[in-house]
Amino acid sequence: MGGDYGPPVTVAGALAALDAHPEIHVTFVGDPDQISTEIKNHRAETDRIAVVPSDGKISDDEHPVAALRRRPRSSIAVTTHLLKSGAADMAVSVGSTGATMAASVFALGLMEGLERPCIGGNFLGLAPDTTVIDLGSNVDCRPPQMVSFAALGVAFSRHYLGIQSPRVALLSVGEEAAKGNRQVQDTFTLLEKSHLNFVGNVEGMDFFTDKADVIVCDGFIGNILIKFAEGLGSVFRPFLQRQLASTFPEGAVTRITDAIWQSTNLPRTMGGPLFGINGLVMIGHGSSGPEGISGAIETGLLCHRIGLVNGFRQELSRLDMAIMLESGE
Repeated sequence: MGGDYGPPVTVAGALAALDAHPEIHVTFVGDPDQISTEIKNHRAETDRIAVVPSDGKISDDEHPVAALRRRPRSSIAVTTHLLKSGAADMAVSVGSTGATMAASVFALGLMEGLERPCIGGNFLGLAPDTTVIDLGSNVDCRPPQMVSFAALGVAFSRHYLGIQSPRVALLSVGEEAAKGNRQVQDTFTLLEKSHLNFVGNVEGMDFFTDKADVIVCDGFIGNILIKFAEGLGSVFRPFLQRQLASTFPEGAVTRITDAIWQSTNLPRTMGGPLFGINGLVMIGHGSSGPEGISGAIETGLLCHRIGLVNGFRQELSRLDMAIMLESGE
């Protein structure tokens, strides 16, 4: 029921994924009348579709935990409990990220050794093999948490992107070990002592220089990065359209500018998994259109097929907890 556009978009996108994958079943959670109306509009009645009723939704301006307590039958709460019960293999949400995270932790639990879940992945088409973590779920992170996030990023890089020995770097304002704020410097020390293939600090331009496969930052920086990229793509597309209109045919201009927008707006079209949860929960962009919903399902199907959740557990189990506790925090 969440997202900027609600059932008209989520139903259309899920039905597109259903058509593309005859092996899957889709359960819609929410207001049965609204959902059934949309299904009928697409003439998509089939035994591969189920509708489970819920009561209300949690909006972005609400405190996630308090809202979940007030509305334990909200659409995201019911969805995560369906996953916990085994009635589903993955969940997809484009609603409140905070509510999705909180509901997932309550219903499914965190993996051993983690204090918080996080969001990561490859968010730039111009750097398709670079995993960035955290992309916005934790704006305040202690150094041990950032090391555990790095391990999750390594698992994603290895299992999802096929990079066997991912190089881990820390995003900072300079390559030198002494650069950065206290959080970065303390995290640097812990990463050096970890089992991870840590290559040091990188700077903002290094998303495109192939110096690292996994770049670690806190969610405050990560969310700024992803929103900046989205905004740049959105303004660059019309700018290029104006500049190229007198030189190239309209169709060629559209192909070029659409490719640039897609490259800077990957989260809107593919979604990504919530890292560190004992279950597969996919988070899509709130402003996703139908292609974003179907894209999040496509990404989730691949994550399920490669056993990404178990990959997360395996990488976390290799972390030396004694090193993690050395910071004394």
